[in-house]
Amino acid sequence: QVQLVESGGGLVQAGGSLKLSCVVSGRTFTRFVMAWFRQTPGKERAFVAAIGTGDSATEYADSVKVRFIISRQHMNMAYLQMNNLGPEDTAVYYCAALTVGTWARQQDYDYWGQGTQVTVSS
Repeated sequence: QVQLVESGGGLVQAGGSLKLSCVVSGRTFTRFVMAWFRQTPGKERAFVAAIGTGDSATEYADSVKVRFIISRQHMNMAYLQMNNLGPEDTAVYYCAALTVGTWARQQDYDYWGQGTQVTVSS
């Protein structure tokens, strides 16, 4: 059984930064592509960023390029460094793990965390 647990969300002022963490347990972490998605009420979950198993390839949504950085460390941790946050970044952020599929397509992901709320005040 694979479990993903996010942490690091919270309330921050516009222009501030937050770092989200995701702990993966239950299976070989290095086999997964790791990603972050976000969701606001009434909208579908949207792709934010992903990082490949080799730790070198990354992909970002256009809206977060330059501002956000995805990384992975040790055997079971994934991170999302979020800088220069704006109110439009307010959402529940989800960590996800993928074995095979398209990185930006949520339907392809195998495992999900429970989500962590990020709120950016203007």
